[in-house]
Amino acid sequence: MVARLTPDQKVACSIHVGFKPRFGGSFFVLPYPDLSLRSLILQQHRLFSTSNLSSNSKTLQGSKEKARAALSIICSEQNPERVVDICRSAALSPESHLDRLAYSRAISKLKESNNYEGIRAFIKDSIKQLTCRSERFLSHFIVLYGQGGLVNDAVKLFDEMPEMGIERNVKTLNSLLTSCILAGEHGEMKRVFSEFPGKYGLEPNLDTYNIVLKGLCKSGGANEAHSILAEMERKRIKPNSTTFATAIGGFYEEGNYIDVGKMIQLMKKYSIEPGMSIYNVRIQSLCKLKRSTEAKALFDALLSRGMEPNWATYGHLIYGFCREGKLDVAKSLYKDMVDTGLQPEAQCYFTLVYYLCQGQDFDAALGICKDCMSKGWVPNITTMKSLVDGLVSIGKLDDAREIIRRVKEKFSRNADRWSEIEAALPK
Repeated sequence: MVARLTPDQKVACSIHVGFKPRFGGSFFVLPYPDLSLRSLILQQHRLFSTSNLSSNSKTLQGSKEKARAALSIICSEQNPERVVDICRSAALSPESHLDRLAYSRAISKLKESNNYEGIRAFIKDSIKQLTCRSERFLSHFIVLYGQGGLVNDAVKLFDEMPEMGIERNVKTLNSLLTSCILAGEHGEMKRVFSEFPGKYGLEPNLDTYNIVLKGLCKSGGANEAHSILAEMERKRIKPNSTTFATAIGGFYEEGNYIDVGKMIQLMKKYSIEPGMSIYNVRIQSLCKLKRSTEAKALFDALLSRGMEPNWATYGHLIYGFCREGKLDVAKSLYKDMVDTGLQPEAQCYFTLVYYLCQGQDFDAALGICKDCMSKGWVPNITTMKSLVDGLVSIGKLDDAREIIRRVKEKFSRNADRWSEIEAALPK
């Protein structure tokens, strides 16, 4: 089973484990998730001696399988109360990458059911179970509190760190700011940024400013980017491409194209060349605004400069043109993408299949769906039902039955529902 994360989970994963999932979300029409926040906690590279690696390899492998199984079960579990039991049985640890994914998914499951007491108890219990507490692990739980909508608990944990024998530092401050953003508590983010550095003797760094700028832009305060950049200059902290990409995206979101131009000009002052991250933000922003033709012109311009677009560039354009009903352009971009050797993301496949079905281009939708399923990804049941119905409408019963067969094999829990759909097909 492929674990499917929501956009918020993808952001959370990119924040506290430095990981960007290579699989798509569970809903097909969402734009590509914004993953521009830098990782707040650097992944610790563990060094094993040859003897240690040999002696622990079976244990490590077993732990990974346990975590994969837990993540798979959590993703399919419909009862949120069971989620905590699954995590406890798996004895998850924030030290493990897969375990962190399982933590994130578990918190989202509990939040979906508004089980805030469950989130609180789960995180507190997890902290108690830690055999070795560190700022890295506590930063992880601070972020999880925010993902679960419990910012006050995140602040409390931050305050209590010295009582646990762990000193606060700028990384834990950054985690707390991120926690506020994930919870949508942008006012609290401003308060923490304004008060905590002085209160606790912490000096904000580049990541701090990038996170705060991200929060400001997400809450409609992109105009404050100028004051943030001015403060960074006073403190001799040089902005990077992430700083400008965030500000540019925020100004686009607010329709402030003049300041977009100002940011692009300001980059020259800091000798920052607009790389693909900047172009991707601009292309994504234009596509969100249903200005995909302008985004395509920007895309053509970067090609003429010898730059190489990546999967995200194509994904933004495909989403934009699909959303505007320009399916022929979207299909052409998909073909170009594949021809250049780039691997589409799951979300790209899901978007195309959904919109092609909406446009009744079922032949094209079938071809792309087959490509998608060959990678182990399957669009959601609503999209797949639309495809099956469309194939039946154009007389492709065998293809419809084949799609049903493959989906039933992939997702046994929905087999009964698909059997009903299959039984209703024309004989």
